Order: sequence, then C-alpha cells, then structure tokens
Amino acid sequence: MPDSSTKLDILVFAPHPDDGELFCGGTLLKSKQHGYRTGICDLTRGEMGTRGTPEIRAEEAQAASTLLGLDVRVNLEIPDGGIAQTPEHRLRVIQTLREFQPHLILIPYPEDRHPDHVHASYLVKEAAFYSGLRAIDTGQTPYRPLKILYYFTHYIPVQPTIIVDVSDVFEYKLVAIQAYQSQFYQANASTGEPETYISSKTFWEGITGRASYWGSKIQVRYGEPFWMSEPVSTQNVMAILSL
Repeated sequence: MPDSSTKLDILVFAPHPDDGELFCGGTLLKSKQHGYRTGICDLTRGEMGTRGTPEIRAEEAQAASTLLGLDVRVNLEIPDGGIAQTPEHRLRVIQTLREFQPHLILIPYPEDRHPDHVHASYLVKEAAFYSGLRAIDTGQTPYRPLKILYYFTHYIPVQPTIIVDVSDVFEYKLVAIQAYQSQFYQANASTGEPETYISSKTFWEGITGRASYWGSKIQVRYGEPFWMSEPVSTQNVMAILSL
C-alpha cells in the first residue's frame, strides 16, 4: 500500500511541461486553498519544442511547481511527439496512478490540434481503466481514479460542464506560467530564441482574454473550463451548485 503522504486528491496529466500551468494552474491553486493535495505528471520533457532545452524546461517546471504549491511533480519521459497508446506508455501511467492514487485526474480533451494532446488524452483514459485490474501486475495495489475531468487546450467543441472561479488566484497562475521564461512572452526581454506563437505577445494576452471570457459565463472575473463525460452523483444539490 502506498504511504498516505504520497496520495493525491488531484493529479493533472500534462503532455508537456507548462500545459498543466496553462490550462489548470488556477484550479490547482484553488485546490491548495481548500487543503487538497495536488500534483502534475508531465508525460514528456518537451524536447521537440523550438525554444529552450529539456534541461531548462525541467528547471522551469520545478520553479513553477513551487509557485503552485504542488505536493508532487513527476515526468514520465515519454518521447515528445511520440506519445502513443502502447503497452509500455500505458504501463508508465498505470504505475503513476497506483503510486499516487489520485481521486480526480485532469486530462486534455481529446479533440485538439496538437497530436500529443490527443494521444495523451486517450492514453491516460485507457490507463485509468487498466490501472484497476489485478491482472496487470506492477507490484502495486490496483487502483482506479474516481473521476476524470477534461481540460481544454485549443478547441472547445463542447459546452463545459464545470467552470472554476479562479479570480483570486489568477495573477499567481500567470506568475507560475512566467516561470517558463524560455517558452513565453517576456516584456522588454531579448532571448535570441526564434519567436513562436506561444512566445508571442498575442498568445500571452490571450491567456487573460480566455480566462475573462469563461469567467463571464459564471459572472466572475476569471474562470477555467472543464468537461466531464459522466453524471455527478450528489445528495446535496445546493452544495454542488455552490449555493
């Protein structure tokens, strides 16, 4: 049995370092406010990225983890651009799920422009099921997460079922994203690196614009949208609606 100190309430699976911060950073910060144990599992080191190096991104991820107050951050070191639904990759995810036994996992919505995001979604969803099977022996206790929540990266083809109010932590989320100095826009900074879309000022301003749009849907300043494929059970409708 895993030590209770290693168990997590929420674990974000991110195809690349910085995806967790970009799309779930506010939710992770809010979860820490409520006393939950949180973590990020990066599937790759981001070595296919145009800017920076895997070593630099690892340092940036560590800095961002501290800013988010994460209890756990791990990297499965699957080749960037090579995430696939193979037995080997699935086993790495299963071992991670069994080690940390998260109640809730957050994964990318499977309809996306980036192939790594698509493959990551299907890989982790499959692994979450197989992780509960005793026939797959990893020397760990079989475990299946209670719920899967999907986060959106580029396309949002379905209506979100949950929007988390991240208004009071949004500026801290931006600081955590800025820890990835090799990747994102830095005002008055010249890195000598080629410019990419995500390093542009337009992309950086879009982070706030997107959060503002989703916040407006629930009458708050900033929000993060998520989708759940299954109904949620409750005996207290007022609590689930935050009333």
